[in-house]
Amino acid sequence: MDLAEVEATARAAHTGQTDKAGRPYAEHLHAVAEGVRLRGGDDEQIAAAWLHDAVEDDRLSHAWLEEAALTRRTKDIVLAVTKRSGEPPEEYAARILATPGARLVKEADLAHNADPARLAVLDDATRTRLTAKYARMRALLGLDAGT
Repeated sequence: MDLAEVEATARAAHTGQTDKAGRPYAEHLHAVAEGVRLRGGDDEQIAAAWLHDAVEDDRLSHAWLEEAALTRRTKDIVLAVTKRSGEPPEEYAARILATPGARLVKEADLAHNADPARLAVLDDATRTRLTAKYARMRALLGLDAGT
């Protein structure tokens, strides 16, 4: 699959889904993919950015991912950034750090999730909870506060 096909697949998979602020979920996917590109990511990482929530959100199955015409590296990155139910943040971060290319995708994801403009539309309790959650993951991944 080329990047245009990956983007179209991701957008179709998330049709009708919205983020916590009520915005179309595809806006988040685009922002993460663009964040990866701007951080110097390659096409495999950009493809993984488009797909980074598809398996986690049950929009695409593990079987679909394994059979998709994607590189093994792209598949591994998607699987690395896919949170597992009940998984401690330390284990999640360790898997990301152990997977070449995954940290950059998660960095772009966290950057968009923690965007003050996105957080501003949430209620205070949610904003506070998410800000702490994102800061903890950044720390676990060794990302400085300004990145």
